[in-house]
Amino acid sequence: QVQLVESGGGLVQPGGSLRLSCATSGFAFSRIEMSWYRQAPGKKRELVAGITRAGITNYADSVKGRFTISRDNVKNTVYLQMNSLKPDDTAVYYCKARTTVGNEYWGQGTQVTVSS
Repeated sequence: QVQLVESGGGLVQPGGSLRLSCATSGFAFSRIEMSWYRQAPGKKRELVAGITRAGITNYADSVKGRFTISRDNVKNTVYLQMNSLKPDDTAVYYCKARTTVGNEYWGQGTQVTVSS
């Protein structure tokens, strides 16, 4: 059974940092493309960052230079380090796994709130 469990969200002041984690199980993690999405109230879900099996990363323009995605193929976990957070980063953050045959799996989401 495939499972993705996000953690690490919370309330942080503008300019602060958080690290999100997405622990996975049920598939060969090293062969999976992983990504982070977010959805703010009243807005569409958007891609934040992605990382391929080879470790190649891509980012939304809005987070470049502030967020870093990484993966640990021993712990079967993907991370999102978020620095210099802004109120506009407030959203529910989801991790997504995409298999080599195109199946997609989502976590339940973790709330990030940036506010003073």
